[in-house]
Amino acid sequence: MRKRIGIAGIAGRMGQVLAEEVLAAGAVLAGGIDRVDAPGQVMFADIAALAAACDVVVDFTHHSTAISHAAAVSAAGCGWVLGTTGLLPADNAAVAEAARVVPVVHAPNFSPGVNLVLALAERMAAALPSETYDAEIVEMHHRQKVDAPSGTALGMGRAVARGRGVELDDVIESGRHGHTGARKPGAIGFAALRGGQVVGEHTLLFAAATEHIELTHRAFDRRAFATGAVRAALWAQGRPAGLYSMMDVLGMR
Repeated sequence: MRKRIGIAGIAGRMGQVLAEEVLAAGAVLAGGIDRVDAPGQVMFADIAALAAACDVVVDFTHHSTAISHAAAVSAAGCGWVLGTTGLLPADNAAVAEAARVVPVVHAPNFSPGVNLVLALAERMAAALPSETYDAEIVEMHHRQKVDAPSGTALGMGRAVARGRGVELDDVIESGRHGHTGARKPGAIGFAALRGGQVVGEHTLLFAAATEHIELTHRAFDRRAFATGAVRAALWAQGRPAGLYSMMDVLGMR
């Protein structure tokens, strides 16, 4: 039986590409929800109705919807592929609670390439001493993006922190301005650039006195994220309840 996939935010740029990729994967596009109609698509009244009609909901909307969407997928018993960034602590708690009931694949980025970079970042951070290799993350996105640093940049930071055996919240330095003083030992720095219509560019720099090492990923089309998200949706259907990542989908852990 073909899997039924619904899309939260189906009328947006990402939602339209997701719809194309669901059909290309041979799954059933059950329909979607959005603030406006998506021409040619089945539109549901709300997230509860969409979740009830699907095996998996793919969700790239806004952090303000996370709590209500978590409740809806839990009540319907359908899987949830969540790519929304900028989640607040209460949002993350709702996602974790939903994962006690249904399979949830939550990732800051669904591109296979980005996830390989994250895996490399963790290994490199473990091998390069933080006392001598400063970690800096630079990201750039289109002018419409509302959160900074990006979810992917924060994912890079968490990968570096895991490799170093620390918590990102304890060492993050973001948006330096004015007389900040010398760089703190072991800090993980972030710089966010916004302009034009850049889909996504992320660079992780390990800077030592004798060498610099850079890991860079550039996305030129949202389809890179959409294909990964649909792959995650197909993988999630039928899995036991739990909180999964794209690393699980790719078989990397």
